[in-house]
Amino acid sequence: MNVDSTLDRLAAEGNLRVIPVGHDDSVVDLSSNDYLGLADDVDLRERFLADHDASRLLMTSSASRLLAARQNSYTAFERLLSDSYGGRPALLFNSGYHANTGLVSALADSQTLIVADKLVHASIIDGIKLSGARFERFRHNDYNHLERILASKGRDYANILIIAESVYSMDGDRADLRRLADLRRHTPGALLYVDEAHGVGAVGPGGLGLAVAEGVLDSVDILVGTLGKALASSGAFALLTGRLRDFMVNRARSLIFSTALPPACVDWSAMTWRASVEGDSLRDRLNSLAVRLAHIIPGGEPSHIRPLVAGDPNVAVRLSSDLLAEGYKVLPIRTPTVPPGTERLRFSLSASIDPSSLDRLENIINRLTCSIV
Repeated sequence: MNVDSTLDRLAAEGNLRVIPVGHDDSVVDLSSNDYLGLADDVDLRERFLADHDASRLLMTSSASRLLAARQNSYTAFERLLSDSYGGRPALLFNSGYHANTGLVSALADSQTLIVADKLVHASIIDGIKLSGARFERFRHNDYNHLERILASKGRDYANILIIAESVYSMDGDRADLRRLADLRRHTPGALLYVDEAHGVGAVGPGGLGLAVAEGVLDSVDILVGTLGKALASSGAFALLTGRLRDFMVNRARSLIFSTALPPACVDWSAMTWRASVEGDSLRDRLNSLAVRLAHIIPGGEPSHIRPLVAGDPNVAVRLSSDLLAEGYKVLPIRTPTVPPGTERLRFSLSASIDPSSLDRLENIINRLTCSIV
């Protein structure tokens, strides 16, 4: 690979990524996944430090989960997660990426057909590639297409893995989990895998996600939730059925061969989890902001994630720069994260945002988009 030519080409196309500089508190951050505003909750942090003896707060695990000497933080939090979901076994991972690559690659083999929504996250795609399984993609949220794939090709495989997200990260739209659960029930050998990275914390009673909100948790065989978004921490978890937890402890390479999360981080996750479960008022505030943003950027149902499609990488970059000059951080999303021609600004809401900041944003967006046209 020619490094210089690759970077030059990306720059010419408007697709060169750089790590953004930090910003002060005067900038309204609309690119964060801190959906409940817990990351900025100083009282929560102070309560955490007051409740934990610094001499016993472990800042590193110093080993993989299978070798770590101190397991109390992990087992206590997994028990809390399990209790929250009615006793389903839970297993922690270092990140959502670790969870999806490890789980999918362990679940599937040459006797497995994987059928995934076209817009599932790159970590799921990488897990599929690592599995070596046959892979089909159904058009985004097109369940008739999914049903045709299952009918025409499913009979040739002993196992079928249907994969979708609950809330999609780039468009903010939702899967029809009831339809997916129904297809799973009527497809022999099928398992349903749902990534709730953008649902957990932000959606449903107690922030338990869309599967709980839709009453289909019992039909979801593998549910993945992340802790670094609405939960304001780091890591991820999987809810599993039957003996799948024991299987993953023995087969998920991203779990087996990674140094485990710092116990202090897991203890913090337990605190933010409890805050989320008790945070329906924060979700109400988030939903109110989503309704307001849907008025500013029309199209689709209100969501805490909302795209403004520019359709060109250079236009997306310019819009982002112009918004930053006005005091709003909204970073551009470009190829390959989204398909060419759908480059966009991804607006991501937090319950901590002052609603008045959205009033000013409406006038700015109207002015900027009119100048582009």
